[in-house]
Amino acid sequence: MSTRRKVLLGGAGLLALGAGGMAGRRAWLDREPALPAATDARGRLLWSNWAGIESAWPAARAAPADEAELAALLPRAMAPIRPVGAGHSFTALVPTEGTMLSLDRMSGLVSADRTLGTATVRAGTRLSALGPALAGVGQEMPNLPDINKQTLAGALATGTHGTGKNYTALHGAVTAMRLVMPDGKVRECSRDTDAELFHAARVGLGAFGVLSQVSLQNQPLARVRKVVRLIDTDEMLASWPARAGHHRNAEFLVLPFTGKSALITHDVTFDPVSPRGPDQDADTLMSLKRLRDLFEFTPGLRKTLASRLLADVPPEIAIDEGWKLLSNERPVRFKEMEYHLPIERQVEVLREVIRRIESSATDVFFPIEARIIAPDDAWLSPFYQRASGSIAVHAWYKDEHDWMFRLIEPVFREAGGRPHWGKLHSLGAKELALLYPMWAEAQAVRRSVDPQGRMLNPFLEKLFGHDRL
Repeated sequence: MSTRRKVLLGGAGLLALGAGGMAGRRAWLDREPALPAATDARGRLLWSNWAGIESAWPAARAAPADEAELAALLPRAMAPIRPVGAGHSFTALVPTEGTMLSLDRMSGLVSADRTLGTATVRAGTRLSALGPALAGVGQEMPNLPDINKQTLAGALATGTHGTGKNYTALHGAVTAMRLVMPDGKVRECSRDTDAELFHAARVGLGAFGVLSQVSLQNQPLARVRKVVRLIDTDEMLASWPARAGHHRNAEFLVLPFTGKSALITHDVTFDPVSPRGPDQDADTLMSLKRLRDLFEFTPGLRKTLASRLLADVPPEIAIDEGWKLLSNERPVRFKEMEYHLPIERQVEVLREVIRRIESSATDVFFPIEARIIAPDDAWLSPFYQRASGSIAVHAWYKDEHDWMFRLIEPVFREAGGRPHWGKLHSLGAKELALLYPMWAEAQAVRRSVDPQGRMLNPFLEKLFGHDRL
């Protein structure tokens, strides 16, 4: 058992003081959310996303084995045609009454060049499988997201990212792509070939055709030291710009109602491997939940007790290949909103987000995540021509999340934030067009490859302002 877990769970006696009056209320609030029917009136099987907040009963499901089978399928598939990966997006990108298309059978490494550090990968490859596959040829993606269950296609389509001042989101490493259009034609694009499609579809929300194959520019496989340390939140906010520039990968998690933040850094090292132990994050989260449950209505006492429980927790250190440490297991389900802000406004906005949560959303116990991402030139990238600081807020999957839209999204929007494509937001085509300098050009490309809107479900029609022909 980690020291952090012992400290948190060691306060059980103190927590029990408030257990009596709150137990019944929490038992009611903590009941499982109602599930949609497993089949609809037509006998179609249910699909739902990881968070359980989006679902559908598609009329058809398909899982082509290769690009040729995919190309033969698309012209005759029932619309809307929606690719599905791991279901880790929180928005309604996937739900369809038409065809739901899985790329799980189109996975694996196609080829690699050890000298150039490049690799070509089938689009349905899960990031969890891509890490060891690239390691086997001496390569790595040095900037992985927090969770690695996504397919490569899904991660690229939504602008999924990790953190690091000098590192772009995953799509920044893409050098070429193969896409199958709704009419079944296959198009290969890069900066030099079919460049407009390349720039528009690198972050394409699964709406510019179906990605079948991706070429990546990677880096030599490296060993990194991962350090997780608790820091007073005020100190963390004051020192973040300097810390962010000092480490290869750096992020921090504000633990609301505790006065503490967890700084997480990764730096290249040649020290011997020291693998990380069993994941304790879920236990820590549930300990923070117990604090919330018992002291939700006395936030001052909640913070005082948390400060005591988290005092003198030593750093956690692990040394291993980067792909083993950058991503994490996340067994506790949640709902998330994340916006990407001009880097110079990140700390200012984060201070306001913390203030609003701790004054008006006392049921929140999930951390607030802060990361940094380098600019790129993909037309629909949230990081288009702008170094960005991201802020993500979370709610447990059983808790209400309306506060994100009411309290937090207005702050993000005032600061010129661009939403993560796979996470909760309320924006439509009118608002998005103001945030993306190449919005009109990207929409022109999209209409040219799918003039009938066969790749668009109602959610994407709202995003793109598309009227069916």
